[in-house]
Amino acid sequence: MAKTGILIETENDAVKDTSLGVMTAAAGQEIVALVLDADPSAVKEKLAEYGAASVVAVKAASGDLSASPDLAAECLAAAVKEYGLTALLGTASAVGKDLFGRLAATMDLPLVSDCVAVDVEAKTAKKSHFSGKTFATLKVNADVLLATVRPNAIEAVAAPAGGEIVEFSADVADPGLVVIKEVKKGDSDKVDLTEAPVIVTGGRAIKAAENYKMLEDCAAKIGAAVGASRAAVDAGYAPHSMQVGQTGKTVSPKLYIACGVSGAVQHFAGMKTSKVIVAINEDKDAPIFAKCDYGIVGDIFDVVPALTEKL
Repeated sequence: MAKTGILIETENDAVKDTSLGVMTAAAGQEIVALVLDADPSAVKEKLAEYGAASVVAVKAASGDLSASPDLAAECLAAAVKEYGLTALLGTASAVGKDLFGRLAATMDLPLVSDCVAVDVEAKTAKKSHFSGKTFATLKVNADVLLATVRPNAIEAVAAPAGGEIVEFSADVADPGLVVIKEVKKGDSDKVDLTEAPVIVTGGRAIKAAENYKMLEDCAAKIGAAVGASRAAVDAGYAPHSMQVGQTGKTVSPKLYIACGVSGAVQHFAGMKTSKVIVAINEDKDAPIFAKCDYGIVGDIFDVVPALTEKL
């Protein structure tokens, strides 16, 4: 059986749910979970539940991985060789995209980023093109398949395995190209938009920045993140960091609630892979109603508070 490595992302010594979906993408393979920044004993049980045959704590013989993404990439390359991995998958998050880009350069390998499906055995990956208008399945002709998977694109399914803890210390040198001096985090109590399982988004109809409090109250009931359309951002109602769409963030939640969003093709490109789309709009002819699973024709200032009360 071929060995597939999964780069595990953690937060406060807990495995992110998005990494569990990536593990499911490699179901049927011998999964080697690579952990860079957490206590392996703290995440062993969860990783074993979702298919990890072994949990490898990757370290550098000299140097701090958290201060050097280049050194982290070098360690991952060493781990690929050490464990004879035929594929290495990760999440298409900010961290995943950064590390896998450096890793592809270090190993001189092709990289397929932001996939919605992966076939490790066939070395193929499916991803969207032309702002989501079509999907292509790409065949990778290389000894090792490198791919990052869009957060929440693949539903995590439990597949219990051994989860043996192993320590690997890579004897590699830090290229020293980049040094992280400081990390400034945003609001720690807010769910990351790209990784959120549920998103509530406000469009131009939100009318003012202070009205996003209404969406935040609703989102808080279901552990959701709050997003914005480009029209709302351009109007100054929300920062660009909240924007979903072709010129914003691409998301793939289990549930997407669009509040006062018209459904322009540019916005749809950023959220079309959502599992269930709910639209609330007072315009019965809004394009979003042709693209949603459930639609409510009504004023968001009437519907959203009622929804929040029911939740």
